[in-house]
Amino acid sequence: MTRSLSCAWILLSVSGAIAQPAVAQVLGPDRADESPPAVSQQPADPLERTTPRDAITSFVRAVERDDLVSAARYLQTAEPRENTDALARDLKSLIDRYFGQPLTTIDDSPDGALDDGLEMDRERVGPLTIGERTLDIELIRVTHPQSGPIWLISSETLARVPDLRDFVELSWIERTLPRALVKRDLFGVSLAHWAVFAASLLVPLLLLALITGICAGVARRVVRNPVRRRELDTWYAAVRWPAIAAMTLVIQGTFIPALGFPVTFRIVYARIAVLLFVVAAAWLMRRLLTLGFARARSMTWGKDAASTRSLMVLGERLLKALVLVVAIIVTLLILGVESKTALAAFGIVGVALALGAQRTVENLLGGVFMLSDRAIAVGDLCSISNRLGWIEDITLRSVRLRTLDNSLVSVPAGVLAQEGIENFATREKILAQNILRLQHGTHPDQLRRILSGVRKLLDANPKIERDTSRIRLVNFAAEAIELELFAYVLTADVPEFLAIREELLLEIAATIDAEGSGFAQPTQFIYLDETPITQAVAPKAGARSDTRSSQSIAGASIDSETLAASR
Repeated sequence: MTRSLSCAWILLSVSGAIAQPAVAQVLGPDRADESPPAVSQQPADPLERTTPRDAITSFVRAVERDDLVSAARYLQTAEPRENTDALARDLKSLIDRYFGQPLTTIDDSPDGALDDGLEMDRERVGPLTIGERTLDIELIRVTHPQSGPIWLISSETLARVPDLRDFVELSWIERTLPRALVKRDLFGVSLAHWAVFAASLLVPLLLLALITGICAGVARRVVRNPVRRRELDTWYAAVRWPAIAAMTLVIQGTFIPALGFPVTFRIVYARIAVLLFVVAAAWLMRRLLTLGFARARSMTWGKDAASTRSLMVLGERLLKALVLVVAIIVTLLILGVESKTALAAFGIVGVALALGAQRTVENLLGGVFMLSDRAIAVGDLCSISNRLGWIEDITLRSVRLRTLDNSLVSVPAGVLAQEGIENFATREKILAQNILRLQHGTHPDQLRRILSGVRKLLDANPKIERDTSRIRLVNFAAEAIELELFAYVLTADVPEFLAIREELLLEIAATIDAEGSGFAQPTQFIYLDETPITQAVAPKAGARSDTRSSQSIAGASIDSETLAASR
């Protein structure tokens, strides 16, 4: 069944790729050519001016790398080269110092924000508060002959930049920290800003660690129950640092735009911070899943508790894998990989896995179906592939069986769907069936008394099922008189069953001995070799006369003197 599901998955994956050629063949070449003509697309703008956000960030990056020729192409101006260079530097300085909003507030669609009350070809960024004055950076959408519609910083905004340049003040970082740190830079950012950046990371981290430690201490004093206290300590140890890491990144990301960092630094920081936040969030989610499922497993009870807990273990692992896959996809999107490309890559990987790992998929589905059918659970005593043992773990692809000799056997879940599974944990009673062999010569009256005595033992034992228990004379064999003992012991625990059966057999042995009978001994047959005795060679002169011969009796050598004495 699982192999059929794997094949169906493969067929569905590749059916989309062959659908369009198949339709063309059915409709014929004439109708297939009736598709609408392809619309000619404008080439992508090499300067990335297709959206308002791209226009602002690309302009700042161009000025940052001192590419003023390219920076002038983001401006709607006909000023001489000298004036545009100064305008670009001054505008970039204003944006770095006074643009305190997150970059995500700038619209990133080609058409801009349509609900801002402006004309369709206008977009507003800001405002930039400079002392008592404000500046809104307006962008205008124009049509470029080669690149099509692009966004440029409007000439009205550029006209106000020279007047606002005289009102630029030192930021609080430049006023507070030493001039030596302000003048020196590392990777284009002053050492003063690096110091503030480190403080914005360490201060929330230490404060959150201190606050969570105090809260945990108070909770330990309030909670008196030792079980609840251990549970609280478990949650605290597992969740504390992932939660602190995520909250620290959120706090720092909130304050970074207002600290006067350059926009280029904020662009790089935003990408790295989001990546770290995704890692911290995935870390936290996996810890929460572990604790949540552990709590749920501890609350399960009843007849099917073991299988329910095993199914929860499988569900926990699937959800953890899903969290990891989502984190990887989000990471690829943050790194600049297009969503369609990422999804297509995962689709190709899925098809490759379906083709190359059919056995693994079969084992996975077999494990899911096995747990959903509640066939086995962790802790069950089972016989699988002629191996008896306890189920120790159920993973996504196999079942681990701890045998009676303490060896660990891994059985693929796909094999379990085809092999017979004998689960002893679901039974409420265990069969004790033995053949008792009595010695020949036991009188019939003795047999009757023995049978009656054993029946009384079975009826008097509260752990033996009375309706089905029996002791019967079944055979007069060549070696012994055979009695069959058949009784169900009312327990599902194997050690308890072994103890009850042991005591029962000892009582039966005492009953047989009291009636003057006994168990049959193994029968041995001795065959005598009737070969004539051969005279030994005459001894030499002076030597002692000790003539001996031998006969073989059942493989043992016996001398002639002993044989004669016995006769």
